[in-house]
Amino acid sequence: MMAITVVPGEPGEVRVEEVPEPEESEGELLVRGDLLGICGTDADIVYEGYGVPPPGRDRLLIGHESLGTVLEAAPDSGFAPGDRVAGIVRRPDPVPCEPCSRGEWDFCRNGLFTERGIDQRRGFGSQLWRTEPEYAVRLDPELGDAGVLLEPASVLAKAWEQTAHIAARASWRPRTALVTGAGPIGLFAALMGVQRGLDVHVLDRDESPPKPQLVADLGAAFHTGDVRESGLRPDLVIECTGNGELIADLLGIVAPDAVVCLAGISPGSRTVPLSTDVVNNSLVLGNSAVFGTVNAARRHYEQAADALARADRGWLDRLITRRIPMDGFADALEKKSGDVKVAVDLHS
Repeated sequence: MMAITVVPGEPGEVRVEEVPEPEESEGELLVRGDLLGICGTDADIVYEGYGVPPPGRDRLLIGHESLGTVLEAAPDSGFAPGDRVAGIVRRPDPVPCEPCSRGEWDFCRNGLFTERGIDQRRGFGSQLWRTEPEYAVRLDPELGDAGVLLEPASVLAKAWEQTAHIAARASWRPRTALVTGAGPIGLFAALMGVQRGLDVHVLDRDESPPKPQLVADLGAAFHTGDVRESGLRPDLVIECTGNGELIADLLGIVAPDAVVCLAGISPGSRTVPLSTDVVNNSLVLGNSAVFGTVNAARRHYEQAADALARADRGWLDRLITRRIPMDGFADALEKKSGDVKVAVDLHS
C-alpha cells in the first residue's frame, strides 16, 4: 500500500512510498483510508522537527486527522464493514498515570502518552490502517467526506466542555461568546457556541473570503481590527490564535466572572510587555478564570461527532477548501489564500 512518510525536521524527506500493510496486532479493525486532513501540527513535524518516529524507525508515517471506511471488523467489535470512521489520535501511557487509567489521556500527567502520526506511532496517512475498536468513532453516514473534520472538532468539544464546567461555578448563565481566530479551530468553536444558543462573535485579522461568510452563515458576527476597540464584553472567550499580545488584550475587555479558554499555540517567540500586577488585579477583581486545553478524550470525539451531525452539511463541506492527491502533501503544507481545511485524497 502507499503511504506518506517523513523525517521530522527534514522537508526534503517527504515521500509517498510503498510500505507494508498494517499488522493485525495494530488493531482488529481494518480500515481503508479515504481522506487525511492537514493542520499546523503536520507542518511543525516536517519543518520544525516536532514529532517522533516509532522506536527503531527513522521515518514517521504521518497524519492524525483521519476518515476511513471499515473493511474488516469482528462481529463483537461494535463495527461493521462499510462504517465510516475516524481514528482517535492519542494513546494512554503504559504506566499508566491516574487520568490515563480512566480514559482521560488528554490529561496525562507524566507525558508518556503516544500519538498516531505524531509521537511514536504510525499515523493515518496510508491507504490502509488498523485500529482497536475503542479508538475508533463511527460517523453519521450523512456527513460524507466532512467526517474528516472530526479530530479538530474534538479539540473544541473539549474546550467547550471545560469552559462550561468552569462557568457553572456561578448561578448566572453566559450569553456572549468571543472566538479569536477564524481558522478551522475557530470556526468549530463558533459552530459549537451557536449550537449552545450563545451570541457568538468571531475576531480575525484576515477579512478575505471565505471566512467572513462562513461566520455569517452560522448566525455569528465577524470582526476584525483591535479587540480593545470592538465594543465587546464577552462572558466566554475561546482563544484559538496563541497570540500573546491578543491574549493580554482580552483580559482587559472581558465581562465580570468571565471564563477564557486558551486553545491556540503560537509557533513564535515574541516578547510581549505585560504587567503581571495588572493581570493579577484584573483576574482577581473581575472574578475571572483563564485556563488552557489540549487534545481530547473519547467522549470529546463523540461530542464532536454529534455537533457535526447537527451542523449544516453544506457549511461543513465548504470548510474543505482544497483536495489534493497524496503526492501533493508537501505542497499542501504551505497555506494558500482562501484555505480553511486542506484534505489529502488517499486514493489519488
